[in-house]
Amino acid sequence: MKKTFSDEDLIKNLSLYYLNRHLKKKPIEKYHRTIDESPLHDREKYRKKSEILLLNSFMHHFPEVRFENLTCESPDFIAKLNDKKIGIELTEVINHLEMKKVESTLNKIFRQAEILLEQEDTTKYRGVYFLEFHHHVKFDSLEEQQENIINIYKSIKKNKGVGCVKSVRKSFHRRNVFITHEYSMNLFDELCSEKILELIEKKNEKFPYYDTSVDECWLVIVSDMNSIASRYTFIQDKEHLKEVKSPFHKIFHLENLCGNITSIK
Repeated sequence: MKKTFSDEDLIKNLSLYYLNRHLKKKPIEKYHRTIDESPLHDREKYRKKSEILLLNSFMHHFPEVRFENLTCESPDFIAKLNDKKIGIELTEVINHLEMKKVESTLNKIFRQAEILLEQEDTTKYRGVYFLEFHHHVKFDSLEEQQENIINIYKSIKKNKGVGCVKSVRKSFHRRNVFITHEYSMNLFDELCSEKILELIEKKNEKFPYYDTSVDECWLVIVSDMNSIASRYTFIQDKEHLKEVKSPFHKIFHLENLCGNITSIK
């Protein structure tokens, strides 16, 4: 059976997070090995690995947490904290729904450009490349996508923007070629508190079906700041979050770039 995600893809996924100086590498590596040894399907292993990466900042706020079950469902993880068995349900809040599809297309384009560079000379081009695109760039048609792949390939070879690429920034990587989009902070990029409240309501409905053997069940809502679909600068009408009613014992909102955490309940 053909793997949905290759080992190389998983390495690249983890490598991007290694660039974050806050990453707690040893526990992440240990948890990933545990997931690899499980009987889960490759697709589920990839999902679980991505989820535990999103909880990296959470582990800095709760360093005593020890995950006991990484492959369960409802909740996503079971951990031990201060002699209590804690169920942790993880969910990502998408701030820009219209960008989710664009980001998926971008990742496919990046992978094709990575393959071209690796086939030519992995040693010469290995590194992490952060690309900034011109605002008018389109990725809709296959022709546009193919043209953009070539422009990305040329930009990295020349170490300067070509075609759709406005600028290129390179960071060291000892093994692979990895391409991603440049992080840019919009000072007015707000995350509406209603989106967070809607997510909590959806999770509240599923609460009765969660593992009842845990002492407490926590809900962790994550903004994945490495994703252009999930980024935000500030939470609009943050005071509305104080009005939340939920059977979850604790609710947090977490962003995984600087590790800021908001206690909602």
